[in-house]
Amino acid sequence: MQNIPFEVIGLQADGFHIITEVEIFEKKFKMVIDTGASKTVLDKETLLSSGINEEEFLITDILSTGLGTNNMQSFMITIPLMKLSDWSTRNFTAAVLDLSSINFAYSQIGLDPVIGVLGGDILQLFGAKIDYKKNTLTLNQRKLNLNNLR
Repeated sequence: MQNIPFEVIGLQADGFHIITEVEIFEKKFKMVIDTGASKTVLDKETLLSSGINEEEFLITDILSTGLGTNNMQSFMITIPLMKLSDWSTRNFTAAVLDLSSINFAYSQIGLDPVIGVLGGDILQLFGAKIDYKKNTLTLNQRKLNLNNLR
C-alpha cells in the first residue's frame, strides 16, 4: 500500500476539493480526487498544450454526462505510466474531455488548473482509502480481485 499526500482546497459556498499531484507523460500536474466520478478523466486542452499529439486520442461514440451537459464528445487515451507519489500503474486508459469549464472556475477563485479527476475506476480497483486527518490517499499497488463483489 502506498500513501499519497493530498491537500484540501476550499471552494466558494463552503465546498472543497481534494487535490493531489500526478505525473503522466513525464510531466507533473494537479488532479482532483473525485469519489463521485465513475472514471478518471483528463482535460483535452491541457494534454494538447503539454505536447501530446491529438492522434493519440481514440474517438469514442460515448457521450459523457455529469459536467453540466449530456452530449460532450469524449475520447480515450492510454497512459503508459501514471504516478501518484510512490504509487504507479502502467498502460491505464483514461477518458479525455473538455474540462475547460472546471479550470475556468478554478482560475476565477485563484486556484491552479488541474489536468483532470482521479475517479472510481482507479479508486475502487486499487482499494482507495482516504484519511482526511492525515491528508493521505492510500492505494494498493496491485489491483483488487473484485469479481466476487459483483
